[in-house]
Amino acid sequence: MKKIRVRFAPSPTGPLHIGGVRTALYNYLFAKKHDGEMLLRIEDTDSARFVPGAEDYIIESLEWLGIKIDEGVGYGGDHAPYRQSERKAIYRRYVDQLLNNGLAYIAFDTPSELEQKRNEIPNFQYDASTRELMHNSLTMSKHDVSKRIERGEQYVVRIKIEPDQEIKINDLVRGEVIINSSVLDDKVLFKSSDNLPTYHLANVVDDYLMKISHVIRGEEWLPSAPLHLLLYRYLGWENEMPAFAHLSLLLKPDGNGKLSKRDGDRLGFPVFPLDWKDPKSGEIFSGYREAGYFPEAVVNFLALLGWNSGTEQELFSIQELVSLFSLERVSKSGAKFDYEKAKWFNHKYLQLRSNEELAEIYQQYLVVEKDIIEDTEKIIKIISLIKERVNFVTEFWEQSYFFFEASGSYDEKAVKKRWKAESPQQMNQLIAILTNVEKFTAEHTESAVKRWIEENKYGMGAVMNVFRLSIVGELKGPHIFDIIEVLGKEETVRRIQQAINTLQ
Repeated sequence: MKKIRVRFAPSPTGPLHIGGVRTALYNYLFAKKHDGEMLLRIEDTDSARFVPGAEDYIIESLEWLGIKIDEGVGYGGDHAPYRQSERKAIYRRYVDQLLNNGLAYIAFDTPSELEQKRNEIPNFQYDASTRELMHNSLTMSKHDVSKRIERGEQYVVRIKIEPDQEIKINDLVRGEVIINSSVLDDKVLFKSSDNLPTYHLANVVDDYLMKISHVIRGEEWLPSAPLHLLLYRYLGWENEMPAFAHLSLLLKPDGNGKLSKRDGDRLGFPVFPLDWKDPKSGEIFSGYREAGYFPEAVVNFLALLGWNSGTEQELFSIQELVSLFSLERVSKSGAKFDYEKAKWFNHKYLQLRSNEELAEIYQQYLVVEKDIIEDTEKIIKIISLIKERVNFVTEFWEQSYFFFEASGSYDEKAVKKRWKAESPQQMNQLIAILTNVEKFTAEHTESAVKRWIEENKYGMGAVMNVFRLSIVGELKGPHIFDIIEVLGKEETVRRIQQAINTLQ
């Protein structure tokens, strides 16, 4: 049986889109399910669109997500080089083979000449019905072609597609797809301007030479599949052609159409795995890592966008995803990008982290961002009180700042609503009650305070809201007796006294 080998082949034209991440993930899951290999290839034949730093960004993104590459750019392997720009001599050999066999031809048409034909002929495409009207090796003598090349005129090599042929593709996601060759144009395979092939030829040659068994990619590449099948046939590799699987698009959370960066900007969620700084403008685009997402949460979320396990289970380890994944369960229709669900996944994975692990992360934040050095046991206790309330580690400070610093101010609306004429007297009594509690734990302070309130018929809600306002500065936070246990008796009393002095 042929060894399963897949490839992820992005272009270094900018940051890796989250849709591309899902494609990489599905390739990885499929390969590992079948004890296969995954290869990373960089398709940089479009030199005009190359963006510095994009290749490193792609590699770092995959490593952060735990999508392990077996060979390719940055990893090495037996089929190097893995950047298409470094494989010029390889491609030239197959360009010449196609030309010598009459399956491709040289064309000298300039951009202005092509534009003129588009204006003259409605729905113009360069194909069997129009190629005789153009400047190419099919309409010119060999002598004239040679002279033009000798003069250094730029040219392209186009595939020669015969009309009215039925091309059948058995797609592993979409089933049988039948295309008539007459709808295809004679695509450019090679450009003399940079001595590089286009995506179409480079893609086919590399997949064949690198022994790729399955091409799993986005549905936007489905129109290219018939052309790629023809190239396999023209080059004599038809029996070695990989199986195709074209994945549905990720759709906007609202409305119709493909998910874009603008949707993320508009609705406030990342569409890239990591932060990306545009090398030209300096603009920074947010990523999932820096937004506080765990990589396993992103992987779990993306895996279920277009694939289902056939079970009610929603949380999967990467090992479980590998075990259950199959292309048969990949949806043919697009998947709406539910960014609120992504937050839910991150919340769930945050809960699965131990308090000790989260405390270590939070301690680093406190030191770097707030210049706060705090006891580890105290941090662990705080984490245990707030972790259910947050979706991200980045939200810890908002939910816990009052454990580290007393508020210098008090929420005006809460003060107006809760602080009454009798509040200073009650808070002074509360200080006395708390001072006399020998074991300052949540259990003992709660018992003493509630007994005092009941004995004096003060009204539980009235006193407890003023108590919380005095400690926190607003009406928020975990159980108030858990808060004061962490603060300790001295700090608790000091804060109540400060509230009395400030608000009375």
